[in-house]
Amino acid sequence: MSKRAVRILLIVVVVLGGLFVAADRLAVNFAEGEAAEKLRTNEGLAEEPDVSIKGFPFLTQVAGGELDEVEVGIKDYDAKSGADSIRIADLEARMKGVKFSGDYSSATAATASGTARVSYDELLKASKSEPVDLPLGAQGKVIGLSDGGNGKIKVEVEVSKGGAKLPKPVHVLSSVRVEGDHIKVHADEIPKKLEVLGISIPLPEGMVRDVTDFDQKIDDLPAGIKLKSVEAAPDGVDMSVTGSNVSLTG
Repeated sequence: MSKRAVRILLIVVVVLGGLFVAADRLAVNFAEGEAAEKLRTNEGLAEEPDVSIKGFPFLTQVAGGELDEVEVGIKDYDAKSGADSIRIADLEARMKGVKFSGDYSSATAATASGTARVSYDELLKASKSEPVDLPLGAQGKVIGLSDGGNGKIKVEVEVSKGGAKLPKPVHVLSSVRVEGDHIKVHADEIPKKLEVLGISIPLPEGMVRDVTDFDQKIDDLPAGIKLKSVEAAPDGVDMSVTGSNVSLTG
């Protein structure tokens, strides 16, 4: 083969390769848009989520009936919590081994893992909304949650007696953990007594925990993923999520 023929062949290969890459990228962009719209509709999302299909070439994966990895990002998601809902922020899930049906109407991932966050303001809604009775006519109510450092939540409790509030709220450091589909907040230590208006009020642990300890149920994360672990962070509680045989599009 002459040098000129070799050059022509190389040019043809490069051009065909470029056309294949362009077609592949057009196909993956279309598929990502369709999957995002389907997910938005199925989950009742206010905004279309981000869907990114990994791996190259995409068309070869389609021919094999399975995608290597799909990443999904949802900015805000209202998960069910009993009769109420809780706003989940920055949900990012990585789904691997995504198989789809012959008519492309559904897709199921073998495994899924990811992260999300519940802000302290959202988690605060899980605490008791009404003051809880304490000894000697005092009452206590959680009025704030924030980062306590070292993986702890600082719980701010307002104490009142006879309508008069304690000048400064009481703070306790609490641990947070996952138990089933619940996020549980549990005070590490509680004060044994308080001085309110010159009166020393004993604080039985059980009564105080009725104020400080609470849990938040989260049982409706998208695609059937579940809570795995939680950790207190500066802006809220960071969650790890996981799942198997989870549905991406329905």
